[in-house]
Amino acid sequence: MQLQKPNKKFQRYLAMTTLCAGLFAAMPSAHAANWLMLQGTEPADNAARAKVWGFIQPMYSKDFSNGFAGKYVPPKLVGPSLDSQSSFNILRARIGVRGTGFPLDSKVNYFILTEFGNNAITNGGHYGSYKPYLSDASVTLNYIKGARVRLGLFKYPGSEEGLQGIAAFPYIGYTSVTNQMLLERFPTNGETNIAPQTVPNADMNAFSAPAGAFRDVGAQVFDAFDVGNWEHTYAVMLGNGHGMQMTDNNSSKDLYLYWSSAYLFDKSAKGPFRPSLKMFTWYQSGKRTDAYDKTQEQERKRYGVGVSYLKKPFRVSAEYMVGKGMIFQGAQNPQRMFNNNKAAGGYVEGGYFIPNTKFELDLRYDTYKRNKGILKGPTPEAKFNTWTAGVNYHFNKKTRFTLDYSIRKDSSVFTPVNNQLKDVKGLLALQVTAVF
Repeated sequence: MQLQKPNKKFQRYLAMTTLCAGLFAAMPSAHAANWLMLQGTEPADNAARAKVWGFIQPMYSKDFSNGFAGKYVPPKLVGPSLDSQSSFNILRARIGVRGTGFPLDSKVNYFILTEFGNNAITNGGHYGSYKPYLSDASVTLNYIKGARVRLGLFKYPGSEEGLQGIAAFPYIGYTSVTNQMLLERFPTNGETNIAPQTVPNADMNAFSAPAGAFRDVGAQVFDAFDVGNWEHTYAVMLGNGHGMQMTDNNSSKDLYLYWSSAYLFDKSAKGPFRPSLKMFTWYQSGKRTDAYDKTQEQERKRYGVGVSYLKKPFRVSAEYMVGKGMIFQGAQNPQRMFNNNKAAGGYVEGGYFIPNTKFELDLRYDTYKRNKGILKGPTPEAKFNTWTAGVNYHFNKKTRFTLDYSIRKDSSVFTPVNNQLKDVKGLLALQVTAVF
């Protein structure tokens, strides 16, 4: 957020913050995890020296969209290869090790995770480009009370959808605002100008560099502290702003800020299913070097506010996010994949755990508007609205089956773009998650 007199956008941001706090403060009980404290920290009294863990997510997806003039482009093709409308896939297959320096020093934690699945991390979309990737590698120093220090490659503090553990994510796909505005792509030289009419479908949305996956290489100071039944958590991080890539392509650093306040209804509960009500806000800013023109830089800002609530048999969460600069355009744009425009969006979702069964019913509405206020030209305003209905069957605490069906209604004020977006239809996805 810029330091200037309040404008309409800032007023809406404050209004959303107040609304979230007011709506959920009256709720009697909740369930929301403190993801910052669950990733990269280990209990000093009983942590293992090396704990191997991971999960696998095989899936199937089918897109029911219609083509325009015989052409099918994203988002009418399933990823990551973007060469068909249906596919079986191993979306994620991650294995890692975490632990402490025990018995030498339990205040030193480490966290390593590798990705073997077929997704935007390991396969940008070019044929034959698949390769496993190191997604996390960090050390946390817990010597200063109230100021833990985490160094390396890890998830940056930010949106709940990106920060939470993906194995606990109740849906298969991200919302449009998270997928387009937050899940950052990093083109290399020559990939910023991709004309759909000159390349095959499979390369329309492809990059040789891995997607950011809500991660960065940097240093973070963070911790959580209790005040009565309230747990307050903060994080301040400086990162390269180059995603999971080990090298940095400019001298500018990204700034990440995070705050959450959670009312704990059971302070003895631990882990991702702790009963609590959490309200949070986050902010990030940095600069990106143009991959096509190295002399040009563009600012990238993102910020948001949200709330998460669950008391079985119900779960509710909501988040609103704003972005400026480096707005991803997708394959519909015939000139550039990024621009300096504005975008905003959010979601409201909920779940119902059917009593005395293993079934969980989920419903989510998300909306995203990119290139806000741009009514002419090759990068016009576009809207993405999606309803997703889902069912989770929990075989046990670590294994579940998920079925999602999304109804998508996309549009643009620019006819050539709208010709493709108006025929975006339903998307079916099935997935098994097995944690070990």
